[in-house]
Amino acid sequence: MKDTLPPLGDLTVTGIRKGLASGAFTAEELISAAIAQMQATNGIYNAVIFANDAALETARDIDRRISAGKPVGALAGVPIVVKDPMDMVGFPSTAGWRLLNSATGGIDLMPQRDSPVVARMRAADAVIIGKTNVPILSWTGTHADDSWAGPTINPAAPDRVPGGSSAGSAAAVAAHMAVVGLAEETGGSIQNPASAQALVGIKPTIGLVPNAGVVPLSANRDVVGPVARTVADAAECLTLLAGFTTEDPKTLASVGKVPAGGYAAGLSPDGLRGKRLGLYGPGWRPDILSDEAMQLYERAKRELTAAGAILIPDPFAGTDFASLRQITPGTPFFDGRGLESLPYDMTCYLHRLGPDAALKSWRDFVDATASEDVLAKGAILGYLHELPDFAPCLADPETPPALPAFTELKRQYLELLELVFAQHNLDGLVYPQMLNELPRVHSGEAIRETTVGELNIAGIPGITVPAGYYASGAPFGLIFLGLQWSEAELLNQAYAYEQATRHRRPAV
Repeated sequence: MKDTLPPLGDLTVTGIRKGLASGAFTAEELISAAIAQMQATNGIYNAVIFANDAALETARDIDRRISAGKPVGALAGVPIVVKDPMDMVGFPSTAGWRLLNSATGGIDLMPQRDSPVVARMRAADAVIIGKTNVPILSWTGTHADDSWAGPTINPAAPDRVPGGSSAGSAAAVAAHMAVVGLAEETGGSIQNPASAQALVGIKPTIGLVPNAGVVPLSANRDVVGPVARTVADAAECLTLLAGFTTEDPKTLASVGKVPAGGYAAGLSPDGLRGKRLGLYGPGWRPDILSDEAMQLYERAKRELTAAGAILIPDPFAGTDFASLRQITPGTPFFDGRGLESLPYDMTCYLHRLGPDAALKSWRDFVDATASEDVLAKGAILGYLHELPDFAPCLADPETPPALPAFTELKRQYLELLELVFAQHNLDGLVYPQMLNELPRVHSGEAIRETTVGELNIAGIPGITVPAGYYASGAPFGLIFLGLQWSEAELLNQAYAYEQATRHRRPAV
């Protein structure tokens, strides 16, 4: 292996692009190093649950095309990982559940074709080195403890929870196995593990990135996005994930929303200069920050001001915004509205698997998993029975549900967001991503964030970025929020903050 291959923790998309073009290293050398890192550290962190044996041959094919002067994709040679519930030909989509994995006594859901997001990564010549760990059905934003593969450990703070449900994708990036990880969020599952592991995470506007071919929790809330060590790398990946596909009709709304040059092209260290950013306060949510979280947030405010931002205290004060959030009974800290459509969404997912799928309907799914009824009272998804429109969807899973309560709530959120942004001439919001320090690993405590529910129901974007550490060493992160389709603006703000502060420390 050439000495010119940078340390794995220093690899970036741009650096890989330049290194391959100059001949400083080959894709095979790079992927060999990533695989070696995975083999050396995965036994500690349990991030990757299926290794992709085709990765090296994919890298060799990239090298052959480069040598022949043929074009390669924008992510050529970049080692990435894919969250387990995302369909990838040749691998079962187990959703972390032993009952959906033949190796642990269950039934394999084997896709006949890649999910659009996996197909887009392949088309960009990214090299997928493996699929990553999640909790059962991606149900929690805190950990992956109940996965058939066992728990994922947080490389940035091994004594703290890793965040979920994209725990494994984040850990693979934090542990330098991959440069980018594909994650997915219904209620915190991108922002929580990214923030917990001192990474950048992009939770996109719903409809920007397709989520067809991903084991669902809610087609009304599920979104796929990247986690990475830098804002620029996350932006590069988002450019390639985003855009319309007939496989996911809601992505039609994204036409014309992706910047012509991509999300990374406009990044500037001056991206905060003159930007008006709203601050966290009781107008948004009455939950109070811990003393240390408040101290870290105060420091972040000073850093934002020094970078040229204009900070607006609690712009939602005097509105009814905070009253819209409701913690669903049976959950510790979660507003689950919008998940009522799960039976219909799962039906659509199973249909996409094709005629040879082991399960073809919601009834098949329920029967195959009856020994661990996730919808029973007290079970991980038992709270769905508390939601207003779940019963009719459960009774008729083949018919698209109307969801009047959810759509009215979404309308109210979006209306208030537009109103407040206009009244204060805001360019975004910037909050501490969590109310307090990460819970200790296996403590049973849930991550308490500041935006889950509001962000997911409204369908607006959020970008997490490292912003320091607690005295214990647990990461502290900010989240930049904006109106629908404002990813480019938020990425520029997050990039400027990242460049001005450089808070992130390598986890391994």
